[in-house]
Amino acid sequence: MLISISMILLMGMFMGWICKKIHLPSLMGMLLTGIILGPYSLNMIDDSILNISSDLRRIALIIILTRAGLSLDVNDLKKVGRPAILMCFVPACFEMLGMVLLAPKLLGISILDAAIMGAVVAAVSPAVIVPKMLKLMEEGYGVNHSIPQLILAGASVDDVFVIVMFSAFTGLAQGNDISIRSFVNIPLSIVSGILIGLLIGTILAIYFKKIHIRDTSKVIILLCISFLLVTFEDKFSSIIPFASLIAIMAIGIALQKKRDIAAHRLSVKFNKLWVVAEIVLFVLVGATLDIKYAVSAGVLSIILILGVLVFRMLGVCLCLLKTKLTLKERMFCMIAYTPKATVQAAIGGVPLAMGLSCGNIVLTVAVTAILITAPFGALCIDIAYKKLLSKSDEPSVTHTI
Repeated sequence: MLISISMILLMGMFMGWICKKIHLPSLMGMLLTGIILGPYSLNMIDDSILNISSDLRRIALIIILTRAGLSLDVNDLKKVGRPAILMCFVPACFEMLGMVLLAPKLLGISILDAAIMGAVVAAVSPAVIVPKMLKLMEEGYGVNHSIPQLILAGASVDDVFVIVMFSAFTGLAQGNDISIRSFVNIPLSIVSGILIGLLIGTILAIYFKKIHIRDTSKVIILLCISFLLVTFEDKFSSIIPFASLIAIMAIGIALQKKRDIAAHRLSVKFNKLWVVAEIVLFVLVGATLDIKYAVSAGVLSIILILGVLVFRMLGVCLCLLKTKLTLKERMFCMIAYTPKATVQAAIGGVPLAMGLSCGNIVLTVAVTAILITAPFGALCIDIAYKKLLSKSDEPSVTHTI
């Protein structure tokens, strides 16, 4: 196990460094590391790590979402208003629609199978988008029109909506009826997550003000509470609608609002944690990918992914109608809302495990989506943000790390 951890970190850093040197996103090197070391290639990652891979990936996601909450100014988000709400579900709906229209013709599958595939592919990756948007906020790009905040908020809620849709479609494929309750649970889980997160964050702000403890201890407290919230969602979400990842972001937002100085110091700590967490996350995502699946679908799966991305971009464009954003800023939002990785790695294999006839092809397209959109989206963001977004002369202190 220790050898595997050493290889994951050292090779992940090295491959990431090489990619940065040739002006590619470092996450591409980390994904390649996972593919090379993973069970479908050299099989050099210990089974004990692979068995807890999903938990490790979730921990990494918790770290970056906490950091996002600590850096996200609610006042900036209020300025965005309607588009922020629309970005939570409209682009995903457009992408699922695109999949239903294109997949049956390209891959010869049924409409229901295409809907399942669309629900898997439609989720954007907070793990890719959040650190990129935090970087923009730190450097002051796009903050005048709250563009990073808009994309941050949308990406965090988008996954909740898509996973509910995925559950509904797979239930239909297994012969179950669509439950109205599952759709009602979407807004309920979002609202409950925000309220519980804000309550916990406010309590922590009061506690940190009255009780002097080291920042490292505060980080441990935040992580433990986040783990408990995620576990609560896993065990009781069928009874009590609850979105734990949104709650985790809301804790950070409340802390930043009530205890700004502590939030800034904690943000620096979580920024350091992300250095390790990012490597672990993307290497383990890479380790879940079986390239044979991507190769087996060939060119058609690539055409399909590119086609549904056009639908997603149209959805983003619709969300931004009647806003003050310039054409360049809208183009950036469309590009920045394309990367996929974590959700596809988590649920791409579920239809196959359920024994659904579409299982293999869904997994194939999910793998293809990660391989195309994660590095492509990250690279496009890195290349485009300085050209398409204006820079604020005075970036917020909260966002500076």
